[in-house]
Amino acid sequence: MVNTSRLAALLVASSCTFFQFGTVAAADADPDPFVEYTSHSPAAQANNQSMLWGPYKPNVYFGVRPRVAEGLWSSLMWANLNTYDKINKAFRYTCEQHQGLAGYGWDEYDLRRGGVETIRDEANQIDITVSFVKVDEGDHGGNWAARIKGVPRPDAPEDLITMIAYYIASESGNLDIQDISSGPGFEGNVAFTGASPVLGNYKLVVTKGKGNHPESSHELADERPLDLTAVVSAELPSEILWQAKQVAFKQLSESVKVVNSRYQGEQLPPPSLVYKLKNQPTRGNMQIVQKVFEGAFEFDVLFTSFASEHEMTEKVVTSQIESNTAAFNEKFSSVFELKAPFNDDKYKPFAKSMFSNLLGGVGYFEGHQLVDRSYASEYEEENEGFWEETAQARARKEEALEGPFELFTSVPSRPFFPRGFLWDEGFHLIPILDWDSDVALEIVKSWFSTMDEDGWIPREQILGPEPRSKVPEEFQVQYPHYANPPSLFLIIHSFTNALREKHGKISTGGDLLPVSDVPLGLAHLTDSTLGADYLSAIYPLLRRQYDWFRKTQRGGVRSYDREAFSSREAYRWRGRSEAHCLTSGLDDYPRPQPPHPGELHVDLMSWVGFMTKSLLDIADALGLEDDVAEYKKTYHAIQRNLADLHWSEKEGCFCDATIDDFEEHKLVCHKGYVSLFPFLVGLLEPNDPKLGRTLDLIGDEEHLFSEYGLRSLSKQDELYGTEENYWRSPIWINMNYLAIVQLRETALQDGPFKAKARDLYNRLRANVVNTVYASWVETGFAWEQYNPDTGKGQRTQHFTGWTSLVVKIMAMEELPAAAGAGAGAEGGARGEKDEL
Repeated sequence: MVNTSRLAALLVASSCTFFQFGTVAAADADPDPFVEYTSHSPAAQANNQSMLWGPYKPNVYFGVRPRVAEGLWSSLMWANLNTYDKINKAFRYTCEQHQGLAGYGWDEYDLRRGGVETIRDEANQIDITVSFVKVDEGDHGGNWAARIKGVPRPDAPEDLITMIAYYIASESGNLDIQDISSGPGFEGNVAFTGASPVLGNYKLVVTKGKGNHPESSHELADERPLDLTAVVSAELPSEILWQAKQVAFKQLSESVKVVNSRYQGEQLPPPSLVYKLKNQPTRGNMQIVQKVFEGAFEFDVLFTSFASEHEMTEKVVTSQIESNTAAFNEKFSSVFELKAPFNDDKYKPFAKSMFSNLLGGVGYFEGHQLVDRSYASEYEEENEGFWEETAQARARKEEALEGPFELFTSVPSRPFFPRGFLWDEGFHLIPILDWDSDVALEIVKSWFSTMDEDGWIPREQILGPEPRSKVPEEFQVQYPHYANPPSLFLIIHSFTNALREKHGKISTGGDLLPVSDVPLGLAHLTDSTLGADYLSAIYPLLRRQYDWFRKTQRGGVRSYDREAFSSREAYRWRGRSEAHCLTSGLDDYPRPQPPHPGELHVDLMSWVGFMTKSLLDIADALGLEDDVAEYKKTYHAIQRNLADLHWSEKEGCFCDATIDDFEEHKLVCHKGYVSLFPFLVGLLEPNDPKLGRTLDLIGDEEHLFSEYGLRSLSKQDELYGTEENYWRSPIWINMNYLAIVQLRETALQDGPFKAKARDLYNRLRANVVNTVYASWVETGFAWEQYNPDTGKGQRTQHFTGWTSLVVKIMAMEELPAAAGAGAGAEGGARGEKDEL
């Protein structure tokens, strides 16, 4: 006999610890620098409307919300109810690693139209497909719907019982229920109405759907009929409204308690009745709609804005699903035309899944974040042993909540990193820029809108208690003197070049095209004035961050009597410890030991060089002649100082530097990704002998080159594969992507190394794609990194962030082996320089 008291206790203990945070006054914020740009652009406003709704809760298997604070959001939960022992371990809501799923994610997805997500729940013996559709009309973002369909897996019993709970939360007021049932449940559809200043008036309907229901002769079935839909309503404090799983488990535990009080010592009802909620519908800001099915099922969630001309119906959903799939396939084939040998049909589902999960991982976050603005003297890191001093400063816990802030961003991994990461984001947006440049620019705009007055952007944005609940305490606080690779410059640089290539000379302040002539997704590229106005609005922010980097991350040249072309262009990451340089993004990659305030980091110098190069092009496009002259001077100084401060002729590579026991400049060479950075961000000239030596290092199988991709650290390094082994051997797709792009660029330019670059490009491209594809076929997932000895995916599961760059790689053509430059060079003139 099952002890229902224990069941209730398990439910409460496992999931009902409510996180509560005090209310914090919003910090004074700078005026939004994009207000004028947006208010004067009907196309920008139309873009915002089209992007209002989406599955912007990437931390859950499926959840829809608007891109505004205090909106309406809803999410899907389910569990197997065949046995009592499954409810705790098989309740699904937030994406989790290794939860018994054979794979999940978007098979196709377009942020403007919707898509199809498949969840292969092996442990619960059911596959769930969610078809999400959007109809863009009206002044409040239009209508949307989700068709939720469950199909038992081949090994499932005939009487497979699945409980569905659809959680609805209104952050801007209570929802009303139409035709409230005072009986034990709803026979047909359940309809809610609500209103908010941003969303206007709306209706949300959960349909009756299709499917069989369990049958039971137990007397409890009269009170909790399994063929009826139950609704539980409540008005919850806003600080716990986000805790959907805890709220649902609390309701289920109450249900268990009732059964326990009535059937102690007797034969228990089946689990489907014990966990069936009692119908208690009323007005409230929280609504749980529960259904219990036996076997296959299907139902719809339909949202209709009263500002729309048409109501969302099941018929519209069916039609929209069909048209969306056709439109997605056609667009995907056009944007990402897969090239040999990856144009075989078997690669197409893989490529579509990789990209769709990247775009489907875009989320909206709003809330406060923890920031330490003590500006303690220890954070200057001027003394030897500085890492111990900064650890002591952090231990004083002088952080405070700031905000609220909003962020529109893609996430690296829905189960493990469901929040914004600054240096990841630039890589995420590379494929998205090809697919929908307006979405990419909106995300960049969102990030720069979180910048403070000094030019600092938090490198990890943990906004609000929900994302904070997934982050260990030691990683929650952000520090305004710590940087992160400025990868967003990759996107603005590419967009600027694409805009100039399409229109030639661009200018701000001109007449905008009519909205009807500007396609959503390509508005800023189609209308040169709109694109130029965007660049004009963001340029001061780019410059502010650039100046912040050069001021706060500057390294010592004169102070250590170093010989270099420039006394100013030298940089080091702040925030080092003996074991890590987290701010660099390369965490445990070997750096000089022990840490020293005289260190210089070649990857940071390279990033500043790339920022300079990008700003030069943007300033030139905007006609800012004085700025162009300044950037040219700085860029030249950085190129010279890279050689003077970081090049080792003996080792044939770029290296970090430190100060030795005799107070002299010393190079510390750990051959790997850091050594390649000047090449990876395009700072080496085609005929530079250092480029040839760098290509030698890339192609050396005893160092970096492998049949699976470029290792992060040389096999010959004494620290290869040691300690955490995070960036000390594994293959990372973002770094391999940069290498492939630059190899291709070198192969298409005149220079002495083009033949070597062509060979390395073709081989590395094939190796990387095959590695990611093979692991996806085997496991159903993309992975954070790949093993350099086996090619197996490892560490974080469902890492569909920068690993999705494999789609871009598949869309690059294989270069002919012949040395003839004619066709290859002409083919490379269509924008390959903008691949970054």
